[in-house]
Amino acid sequence: MQRWMQEVVVHPGDIAEAVASPSAKKALGRAAIEDVILPSRSLEPADRVGIYQGMYLMRMEEALESDYPGLKHLLGGHAWSALVRGYVAAHPSVTYTLNRLGDHFSDFVAKWPGAKRPELCHDLARLELAMAEVFDAPQTEPLSDAEIAAVPPESWERARLAPIEAFRLLSFRYPVNAYLQSVRDEDHNHPDLKRKDTYIAIYRRDYSVWRHDLSQAAFDLLTDLVAGKPLGKAVAAALARGGKRAPTTDQLFRWFREWAAGGVFKSVRLR
Repeated sequence: MQRWMQEVVVHPGDIAEAVASPSAKKALGRAAIEDVILPSRSLEPADRVGIYQGMYLMRMEEALESDYPGLKHLLGGHAWSALVRGYVAAHPSVTYTLNRLGDHFSDFVAKWPGAKRPELCHDLARLELAMAEVFDAPQTEPLSDAEIAAVPPESWERARLAPIEAFRLLSFRYPVNAYLQSVRDEDHNHPDLKRKDTYIAIYRRDYSVWRHDLSQAAFDLLTDLVAGKPLGKAVAAALARGGKRAPTTDQLFRWFREWAAGGVFKSVRLR
């Protein structure tokens, strides 16, 4: 019965097509809809199920909009609705929670023919997906001040750090973080969306999701650290990369102290 109800509710056609679909018939076996759904005073069995089928797409659109307000704003209402219809047809909700509904959304929009700027849409969807993942990630306690202070100064060079579960590090081809912030602030002066490499750290702290813009040097250093490279080697690699705006050793360690104090890391190993 549950499989049958699922097949009928997520079917993209009208209720008659949904009930008559091969997948719905297979789930119901030899029974007919009248055998499992009673009529009401005013509605036939198919009409009663049709209420849920009609609400399904609206509920999916509402759920995705809560996680992807920036993408909806970029596309516009009509294109957004068409995107959701195409997405849930390809990736219907299959779990008890709608938190997983958008797992494939960023990849889908990158190939969706209705996206006028698919790379930009993909970047924005990746950002908003990462925020949703960080919001729902398991709680892990960050390094405390006492744990940080307990590490001998001479040992930090070989320290290996692990990030908290609610942490993501991403690079983008467009300034989507600035655009998303303008949407959230209801600021009509949106930033220019020309091609520009940007780097973002996203993490949860005190029940809030934080987003921080990073320079490429800071992004590369943090990437090395969360990958488990010892702090000394990560700093040496950052200095070796050089460039016109190469950070100083003091700047690199200042970034590290800010990330540690901000709750990005959950543990430190000295071997």
